[in-house]
Amino acid sequence: MAYEFERKQRITVLGGGPGGYEAAIAGAQLGAEVTLIERVGVGGAAVLTDVVPSKTLIATAEAASAIGEAADLGVQFFSRTESGRAVRPEVAVNLQAVNKRLLGLARQQSEDMKSTLIRSGVKVVQGDGRLDGRDAVIVSTGHGAGAIDFDRIEADTIVVSVGASPRLLASAMPDGERIFTWTQLYTLEAIPEHLIVVGSGVTGAEFASAYTALGSKVTLISSRDQVLPGEDADAAAVIENVFRRNGMTVLSKSRADSVVRTENGVVATLSDGRTVEGSHCLMAVGAIPNTAGIGLEEAGVQLTESGHIRVNRVARTSVPSIYAAGDCTTFLPLASVASMQGRTAVFHAMGDAVNPTEIRNVASNIFTQPEIATVGWTQRQIEDGIAQGDIYKLPLSENPRAKMMGIKDGFVKLFARTGSGTVIGGVIVAPKASELIFPLALAVEHRLTVDQVARAFTVYPSLSGSISDAARAMHIVL
Repeated sequence: MAYEFERKQRITVLGGGPGGYEAAIAGAQLGAEVTLIERVGVGGAAVLTDVVPSKTLIATAEAASAIGEAADLGVQFFSRTESGRAVRPEVAVNLQAVNKRLLGLARQQSEDMKSTLIRSGVKVVQGDGRLDGRDAVIVSTGHGAGAIDFDRIEADTIVVSVGASPRLLASAMPDGERIFTWTQLYTLEAIPEHLIVVGSGVTGAEFASAYTALGSKVTLISSRDQVLPGEDADAAAVIENVFRRNGMTVLSKSRADSVVRTENGVVATLSDGRTVEGSHCLMAVGAIPNTAGIGLEEAGVQLTESGHIRVNRVARTSVPSIYAAGDCTTFLPLASVASMQGRTAVFHAMGDAVNPTEIRNVASNIFTQPEIATVGWTQRQIEDGIAQGDIYKLPLSENPRAKMMGIKDGFVKLFARTGSGTVIGGVIVAPKASELIFPLALAVEHRLTVDQVARAFTVYPSLSGSISDAARAMHIVL
């Protein structure tokens, strides 16, 4: 007697970054036959050249800052000369050792992720992939002396998660020696004497903050009135004040027309004719999605003018069998969003329960010193009448734990729906704000009121106590 068995659903994932990785794991958990194609290594740019190495560098910068600021807490560092005289030692950063460590961590994280995929039953293929219509992917792999093999992998569902690359300008072309993108900085062997950072968005601000703490002279060239122009204005003002206080030169309303190498460094020419000379330059002027030449348009997938893939809240493209996740899409370019999109795409494709991604519920963080964490509606949207809400801001300098820790900069800001008191957003500027934002993210996700947030116990003393204090100050009188 013959039996017919239902064929497993075939899922092919193009790109092994956070979105592709989570899509592959989710597919394997739901019993699909999953193939993941990755050109460089599992984890993609997020793990190998972006998030993991940059945040590891920032952790080193924070350690350097902590040593420098320890004297404010009564901790002093001295060594003794042969005569017994106490001298204060110099805090030095071995950038070669730092870069070796962070690149090693990135590789280990990539290998750990690959091992998890294989244990889960995912077939991992290293090579370049492109769509072949709506139901297959062609993979090209190199073997031997440049030989290329082509494999065609048929799929019921395709998830595209190919990420993005640093935007390049012909007038300031990176060479990996004096002029860098953020993926190239880890080849530096010593702390730059004078680092020019072009671009004051998230990436530019983070690296400018880190290299200032590591001991570089830093000049930040910003084309806008204020650094971090897309962020909360109060938060950006705090960060810019800290930058200037720490010795950074911030050139506001300045645009770099070109950056060229000199004999011993670089020179940036501004649109008003001024020049800035430095030893090195970081170009942080945005990113371009890696969507060109991979068969998307031929398959009927709609793209924006910038090349980003149009997706809906379940990560589906204009083609029902093709989904997309991560920085190559029209959603927020965050690793956490990519991961959520990847899972959501596969859950939806396989008929599992799905919660469509709500952009306003996404918590994000900028890893400057101090950090900026946000979630929900913004103050600008409230002031423009897009959302109806009340605003309450509490300086962190009033927090007892902050005083104990010597924290002088930062605040907690809450946004609550007028009338009901439902938490609709918030901003936290503080050390480790990335950890502190989670209670507000829960409140926004589950539509808690300020009174419900205030009734939860916080530890005394703690930085999180300022969240409770702000919520209590917004009490709704019934």
